[in-house]
Amino acid sequence: MTRLVTMAATALLVVTLLAFDLTASAPINPFQAPPILALGSGQAAGGAHCAALPSYD
Repeated sequence: MTRLVTMAATALLVVTLLAFDLTASAPINPFQAPPILALGSGQAAGGAHCAALPSYD
């Protein structure tokens, strides 16, 4: 019984957050979205800490 209550509460939370996000955010403009794969496009990766080289100072 506890698993059913936990699963139902989690599903309700996910559905609530998804509904809030869909109503509160602007629609996605596909013409301004970054490319999913930019292989060979000349665009450099940036903005992410995982793209930076480690520094051993």
